Amino acid sequence: MDRLTPEQRKKNMQAVKASGSQIEKILGSELFKRGYRYRKNYKKVFGKPDFVLVKQKVAIFCDSEFWHGKNWKIAQKDFRSNKSFWFKKIEGNIKRDKVVNKTLRKEGWVVMRFWGKDIIKNCNKCVDKVDNRLKN
Repeated sequence: MDRLTPEQRKKNMQAVKASGSQIEKILGSELFKRGYRYRKNYKKVFGKPDFVLVKQKVAIFCDSEFWHGKNWKIAQKDFRSNKSFWFKKIEGNIKRDKVVNKTLRKEGWVVMRFWGKDIIKNCNKCVDKVDNRLKN
């Protein structure tokens, strides 16, 4: 049983952005400051990464902990309502992320994924990882 009315749930779900989220803006800003020129949500690359460094063949994803199931075995205990929907949704996202990673790597791409809280707390470390990966 959902704790919110259908109208409240609809309003909450409409507020969830597919692109242009806070974590994307933070990471994008830092990448740009460091001289990286990228494409956002590039449809020509499988999985439509949040950032694509085309010349270097690097696909960068900004994953929120909720939608992409960080610590899923532990986090799934927090769900109290509509479990079947949320489990199916989040587990589907986890599976899709694995398929995207595997496919891009087969195509010669470097795939980098950063958790939202890591981006917010220490964006510089995330971009340092991009720097280090490109130097090697």
